[in-house]
Amino acid sequence: MGATQTQSDGKMSLTTKIMIAMGAGLVVGVLFNTIGNEFINTHIVGGLFYMIGRMFVNALQMLVVPLVFFSLICGVAGIGDIRILGRVGGKSFALYLATTATAIAVAILIALVVGPGEGFQIEGADLAGVAAKEAPSVWDTFASIVPRNPVAAYASGEMLQIIFYTIILGVAVLMLGARSTPFVEACEYMNEVMMKIVQIVMAFAPYGVFCLIAKTFTEQGLGLFLPVLTYVLVLVGALLLHMFGTLMLFLKVLSGLNPFTFMKKLRPAQIFAFSTASSNATIPVTLRCVTERIGVKNSVASFTVPFGATINMDGTAIMQGVATVFLANVYGIDLGITGYLTVIAMAVLASIGTAGVPGVGLVMLTMVLGQVGLPIEGIALILGVDRLMDMIRTVVNITGDAVVSTIVAKSEGQVDMNVFNDPNAGVVANDDLHIEPAEEAMLAQAAHRPAE
Repeated sequence: MGATQTQSDGKMSLTTKIMIAMGAGLVVGVLFNTIGNEFINTHIVGGLFYMIGRMFVNALQMLVVPLVFFSLICGVAGIGDIRILGRVGGKSFALYLATTATAIAVAILIALVVGPGEGFQIEGADLAGVAAKEAPSVWDTFASIVPRNPVAAYASGEMLQIIFYTIILGVAVLMLGARSTPFVEACEYMNEVMMKIVQIVMAFAPYGVFCLIAKTFTEQGLGLFLPVLTYVLVLVGALLLHMFGTLMLFLKVLSGLNPFTFMKKLRPAQIFAFSTASSNATIPVTLRCVTERIGVKNSVASFTVPFGATINMDGTAIMQGVATVFLANVYGIDLGITGYLTVIAMAVLASIGTAGVPGVGLVMLTMVLGQVGLPIEGIALILGVDRLMDMIRTVVNITGDAVVSTIVAKSEGQVDMNVFNDPNAGVVANDDLHIEPAEEAMLAQAAHRPAE
């Protein structure tokens, strides 16, 4: 499961460590702020804390390009023969992008109306080089997605161009058929390696969080606490609105099915997603709920659910939208309409390369912030509360996967209405959702195996 899941052997979980580090960083920062000692401010805060915090931020950034590349190649290759996608593939892809775009657009709108972090500016911080980039036109923004030099795009971290080129590369790999098998297998292996690297980096998160938070509160005092609270409230509100409002509206309008019945039948998968904060780990339970409880035929669900876990990240997109508005307000940077359109485009395309494991959303957030000229260090302000937010947004992610799977299956006549209308269909005794490790590994392998 996820690296942040509570350990059964009594060891402290990474979640607990991060929360303790955040609290300790806040206390130490406020204490140092009160003391105001020059030696502490110069050598401890500006030296040691800065160094460790910067190293952690750099570690997050170093993951972005390889993570996007290998995850995207595996996602596209996992579709199989491009000719078998047909209507199911086209509808799924369009709906996943539509729900993600709607999610982040609504999130940004809510955040702009509420204004989390508004009126608060970081005083005395070195803002050299963090002013918003000069906004290009909308046409330039979309035209620049196609890279003139893909090697240069990878080297400079131009993520819009990297995502576009990698998708094209993935399609070309599929078109070459069996000859691409060694390449795809190598990418799958490297994708697993990148997941392990994410776990390694996140293992050091408590130390990075402590230093970043301590440095921030030493320089700013307790004035940052209220803006973080407004960020949490706006983010949770946007997530719940999308899950219970937008997604259910999509379901009702496009499939005609009862949203209340749907949500009741999906509840086991949502609980599992909340506990693991991992869309990938939840795939077996989501598949069971979608097929045995909701009635989607396996011929559709076996493609749409793993596909959604790869490219559909509504909750993560919402976090990126709210966090961008929050940090723009905190740093007093006006991104403008074009800037927010860039954020929407980035989040939609980046969701395709966002792996469904805990912590990766923050990696993708560094990409979005860098694209619009916001300081990456601002992540320190939200990192302490990100684990809880990650759990909630994973529930939103898998709900979006199930909604799109059901809509596509209904449009193809692949939903068993007897199963959907039967409240006891697929119910396991004592609601035991335990998945045997061997079965889970087999499902995960099948979900990522290219078609022969």
